[in-house]
Amino acid sequence: MEKFVLSLDEGTTSARAILFDRESNIRGIGQYEFPQHYPKPGWVEHDPEEIWEAQFRAIKTAIERAKIEPGQIAAIGVTNQRETTIVWDKSGKPLHNAIVWQCRRTAEMVEEIKREYGDMIKEKTGLVPDAYFSASKLKWLLDNIPGLREKAERGEVLFGTVDTFLIYRLTGEHVTDYSNASRTMLFNIKRLEWDEELLELFDIPESVLPEVRESSELYGYTRKELLGAEIPVSGDAGDQQAALFGQAAFEAGMVKATYGTGSFILANTGKTVRYSENLLTTIAWGLDGRVTYALEGSVFVTGAAVQWLRDGIRIIKSAAETEELATKLESNEGVYFVPAFVGLGAPYWDQFARGLIIGITRGTGREHLARATLEAIAYLTRDVIEEMEKLVGIKELRVDGGATANDFLMGFQADILNRRVVRPVVKETTALGAAYLAGLAVDYWESLDEIKSLWKAERIFEPTMDEETRERLYRGWKEAVKRAMGWAKVIGY
Repeated sequence: MEKFVLSLDEGTTSARAILFDRESNIRGIGQYEFPQHYPKPGWVEHDPEEIWEAQFRAIKTAIERAKIEPGQIAAIGVTNQRETTIVWDKSGKPLHNAIVWQCRRTAEMVEEIKREYGDMIKEKTGLVPDAYFSASKLKWLLDNIPGLREKAERGEVLFGTVDTFLIYRLTGEHVTDYSNASRTMLFNIKRLEWDEELLELFDIPESVLPEVRESSELYGYTRKELLGAEIPVSGDAGDQQAALFGQAAFEAGMVKATYGTGSFILANTGKTVRYSENLLTTIAWGLDGRVTYALEGSVFVTGAAVQWLRDGIRIIKSAAETEELATKLESNEGVYFVPAFVGLGAPYWDQFARGLIIGITRGTGREHLARATLEAIAYLTRDVIEEMEKLVGIKELRVDGGATANDFLMGFQADILNRRVVRPVVKETTALGAAYLAGLAVDYWESLDEIKSLWKAERIFEPTMDEETRERLYRGWKEAVKRAMGWAKVIGY
């Protein structure tokens, strides 16, 4: 009987389930969106029950479309939107909406902490203190939800990022992996343990925290009543680390960019913890008793800017339309769009930046806005790559995520980087990475060498833009960013 690995890819706007075979082919897929909740400007929440319902429906759909029985699933891997913070009780019932990684409600709190403890936090966690990470979100919940702190102190509250919540619902085990733990701003990435000093700083009882395990090992089995079979859950990684693994970027110096709601660029640094002033140091994965580290640049809004064109100002009907519009123009004609809807991440780390469109004339139309949006995605990626190149030599960029289907964007990305951009045959590399981690734990795949042999390029984009044009366009981008920075402070909103 043929066996498969099921990957649960829980993102910021939808939950997916994908079944892979031994050759990394997709054999079944299910995907369902869930609502975003915005209780105040800059606040972003999800209902954990809506996440679970979407994820469970996706699992059932993937199995049905693959025309297999649950017993044919050799293992389940989980990958997830990181930093998003959930609290629930031991029955699995959420105690509040999830606070999403994009949420800025704790920006002022983190600014105060950063002034005194920023260097200490960076040294222990590899992170630049920001409202992006889980620690301040969990503190906010404990301080602001009536009775929650008292329940936590009685041992009645469980905290986790989305992977932990899903694994708990599937197996009853309260666990996470090194990669997700390293994004909480509570985990010591050198000592590989929850840090007592940070827990005290954020006033978080250790009892709420999950057990931290490797990214590829058996965590537990699905409850039989859920899927009709007890299936090993044996892989777990944050979405960006899973994508790095799915790109077979196992060697130090290999770099990938994932284009999703935001864009995330990771460079494998091997066993070495490398610190950058403006990038994050993170754990890529834990495997076979060893931890692999990475440098990361997190860009908060890229694909979400395209969604805004579609759903916010409604100048496009689909994301694919941006390519057609962008190619109608020979250049952006001086129009730049800085999509700082929730501030700017790496390398700027400005929580108070806000979105900006500049260079508009009477002749500006929706083609310019579409093109400026795509170009912004490429510029923001270059911002991060330039920081990485101070520490890591980069020859090519492996890419994945929905926006990689846009040939204009990929070509412009190669041009503005002056680097080769490589798009793989399997574009679902986040889900694939989680599948690989799960499969390795149960010997579905035998080794990293076997996984490397499965990775194949679908198209390579080579740079063609001349240097003068490249640098002129990039200078314009940097000037636009300067004008967007700090805007929320200027207007006090």
